[in-house]
Amino acid sequence: MRQFYEMYSGNEKLAPLVREISWTHNLIIMSRAKNDEAREFYLLLCNRNNYSKRELERQIDSMLFERTMISDERNKLFISKNTGLTALRDSYVLEFLDIPETHKEKELRKSIVANIRDFILEFGKDFTFVGDEYRVQVGNKDFH
Repeated sequence: MRQFYEMYSGNEKLAPLVREISWTHNLIIMSRAKNDEAREFYLLLCNRNNYSKRELERQIDSMLFERTMISDERNKLFISKNTGLTALRDSYVLEFLDIPETHKEKELRKSIVANIRDFILEFGKDFTFVGDEYRVQVGNKDFH
């Protein structure tokens, strides 16, 4: 409790945020975030997305804050030239796919579909996976 008080008492920015999430989430952020900027990031993220304890730990373990900061620096020039792309720039954690860092879009798609297939089939005999591409007709156009 003392450490909690010392960490947040003088910080006008973080003090209101810690009231919005559970004690468990606060303990995780307090013990594992390296600085006030990272704490603010995870507090806001946790509050906005209503993360479970396990999801918050996974985000911290995958170094989401650090990756976001690196990504923001790397993409500032690109996004400044194409302002319409900012709405499409989300960060996703895909380390479970086990694909190389440099990969083609086709490899990414195949890996995602394989994981979705395995996930659905894990539910048992009442579920089925039709295929990775299924023809759907809308009007006079076919989509896959």
